[in-house]
Amino acid sequence: MNILALEPYYGGSHKAFLDGWAKRSRHEWTLLTLPPRKWKWRMRHASVTFAGEAARRAASGETWDLVFCSDMLDLAAFLGLAPAPVKILPSLVYFHENQITYPVRHASEFDYHFAFTNMTSALAASCVWFNSAFHRDSFLGGLEAFLVRMPDHQNLESVEAIRKKSRVRHPGIDPFPERGPRKPGPLRILWSARWEWDKAPETFFRALDGLASEDVPFQLSVVGGGSGRNVEAVFEEARQRFASRILRWGYLESREAYREALMESDVAVSTARHEFFGISLVEATAAGAFPLVPRRLAYPEVFAGDEGEGKDSFFYEDDGRDLVRRLADLARRVERDDLWQGDGKRGIRAVERFSWDRMVPAWDEEVEAMAATR
Repeated sequence: MNILALEPYYGGSHKAFLDGWAKRSRHEWTLLTLPPRKWKWRMRHASVTFAGEAARRAASGETWDLVFCSDMLDLAAFLGLAPAPVKILPSLVYFHENQITYPVRHASEFDYHFAFTNMTSALAASCVWFNSAFHRDSFLGGLEAFLVRMPDHQNLESVEAIRKKSRVRHPGIDPFPERGPRKPGPLRILWSARWEWDKAPETFFRALDGLASEDVPFQLSVVGGGSGRNVEAVFEEARQRFASRILRWGYLESREAYREALMESDVAVSTARHEFFGISLVEATAAGAFPLVPRRLAYPEVFAGDEGEGKDSFFYEDDGRDLVRRLADLARRVERDDLWQGDGKRGIRAVERFSWDRMVPAWDEEVEAMAATR
């Protein structure tokens, strides 16, 4: 079958997801994509832009059996504008994030239009996939609270209509090679999230200050990237403060350099205020790093694959000091050359269910069944 894939924000996790599936799929994919910048403009214009391109391709003889898109597309508008052979196709929307429960620093930043676009896209789709159950449940709960605030015609039945066609499909990851012997040195701590407010970098750096005050030896890799004047100040201050401990700092241009950063790290830390899945933590864990994450958000679901003894050791409590305590304990384990306490594959086993090779065959069958309902 032929799939028409529409991605208004072709970068980061959106690009990784689409490329990861299409590359391994037994189906043929037509990818219409836009650069990963100016996300608000992408959400506004992509439906018009893609409808025009789909019309040109359809006029030249191209045909498809299903439309796939991410939450960045106004799917209802696209289907309204698309040529007749396209608008009748079954459609699947994948929610990497949503604009109803995505945290904003100031209430004035919340945009009702984008929240409503997410709702109408989900209503227009034949099926809705979320990257975690946590995401699905928070979206549906947030949508109901959002609609209740409307002055009239609240359309609360929309929540149940979306719930009935919602599924959880975790994103996939590429495999990592087996680690060789660890190079000597102190605990190597990794931050691999976006450099933005919702990832709470100030909490992370405060924990590192706590380690330093207790004379706990460590080295630091801070990769990823982001923007925002307040966040940039936090990172620049930390770069100066921890200069003697830094292994890597800043955005890594190549995928290979990123993989190397993960492979050389002992522990990967999240301090996120919000996380719908946590792909960078899953990748770091698959690369052999010890994940240290808050016991909330999507993380308990993501690391539910760890059923061995000590399964709770990946989680820290949000009391300010527990993260420092846990990192100090891991530093002592590294000194004893026993970070994983005799089971070096435990983290890898916890996330191996997210391998693309395990997921794609089932997804291919699922979209085939959707297309067969035409």
